[in-house]
Amino acid sequence: MQSKKPYQINIPDKLYFKIGEVSKISGLPSHVLRFWESEFKKIKPRRTASGQRSYTPKDVAMILEIKHLLQEKKFTIEGARKYLSSRTRPESDDSDFLQDLKKELANIRDLLDSN
Repeated sequence: MQSKKPYQINIPDKLYFKIGEVSKISGLPSHVLRFWESEFKKIKPRRTASGQRSYTPKDVAMILEIKHLLQEKKFTIEGARKYLSSRTRPESDDSDFLQDLKKELANIRDLLDSN
């Protein structure tokens, strides 16, 4: 079982969040979120047809981690940016997704072969 980091909270189970929702979850004003978007390339909200930002749970988790680094660990923006870019992750979300997809496809193939 993975232990939660102190800055992690339960993010609601939704695919996308509006900037106001992310502001409430993170406790940060909207203008700070927009500024961080320009400073941290790892925050990449999509834009709706009307131009509104649409954040994924991954974006929200990154925002919470950046908040932790800046406000609690007292990193500078540049320091936090370097820390996040230099950090190596043993398995990325994409890698996990691809491995799960490969297993599922193998299961489907096996089912088709048995019929």
